[in-house]
Amino acid sequence: MKAIAVDTETPGRPLRWAEIPDPQIGPREVLVDVHATAVNRADLLQRAGGYPPPPGAPETLGLELAGVVAEAGGEVSRARPGDRVCALLAGGGYAERASVDERLLIPMPDDWDYARGAAVPEVFLTACLNLFEEAGLQAGETVLVHGGASGVGTAAIQLSRHQGCRVLATAGTGAKRDLCRRLGAELAVDYRNGFREAVADHLGASEGGVDVVLDVAGASHLADNIECLGLKGRLVVLSLLGGSRAELDLSLLLRKRLRIVGSLLRARPVEEKAHIISRFRTRFLDALIDGRLEPVIDRVMPIEEAGAAHAVLERNENLGKVILQVREER
Repeated sequence: MKAIAVDTETPGRPLRWAEIPDPQIGPREVLVDVHATAVNRADLLQRAGGYPPPPGAPETLGLELAGVVAEAGGEVSRARPGDRVCALLAGGGYAERASVDERLLIPMPDDWDYARGAAVPEVFLTACLNLFEEAGLQAGETVLVHGGASGVGTAAIQLSRHQGCRVLATAGTGAKRDLCRRLGAELAVDYRNGFREAVADHLGASEGGVDVVLDVAGASHLADNIECLGLKGRLVVLSLLGGSRAELDLSLLLRKRLRIVGSLLRARPVEEKAHIISRFRTRFLDALIDGRLEPVIDRVMPIEEAGAAHAVLERNENLGKVILQVREER
């Protein structure tokens, strides 16, 4: 089969559509003919050599897919050949075929195209896990979502609003802030001009601060995030785009009784991911199917142009997901 391979011997580590061995499936796995996958910042980090796949995961990039089950292992009971599915992966999505544990599959409605299916797993599961399980976000609470126009950001805004929460967001351009507001954010501010004052002015002194911050920046946002949080607030850090080291005034943690949580999805065991998917399906899948929740797609590009798709994320141009089409729609 063909897959995207990283040329580690050439400066810039270009991506090439090249022949590699077909994946093998285990007793509880299915082989999926991949129709679409999606670009995530983890792919860019792995390509650069800074984020190796977990032990046992494919070296091929790609953390999600949408496609059709081609073959099922002998102990598979939840899927059969011909099923249209999307799935969460630890790697291997940038390819014509991928092996997937049956517990990581999400059934795909017949009226969804594959691009839409590929835009769901990584960002909606990441947002759901970190908002409601790691942060314990409850109806009526207020959440600040950084990177509100990213894939995870657009999912987080929608999930929070769907659960009856107030949403504030940050984004770097006017178009991105407009998108955040269309999705339900009552405030969208430019993080480059500072967000702490805008959040405080919007909430007013009586509110005391936000209940949850979903952060992708890390060090560069840490002090302001702590200031934005109210009593018993929770900060969940998903990535470190703004650096990994910062000073922290621990007295604020004590006075406000705050919690700081670091969270990654990719390296979790299959059993844990299966529970996350099961809870997401129970809570939100119906809303995705009937359109109350909607994946935001910036553009769809051919898999052969994966390098150009990476450049879109590197330049922070995307509003929502960048999809890679592996097979033509039929």
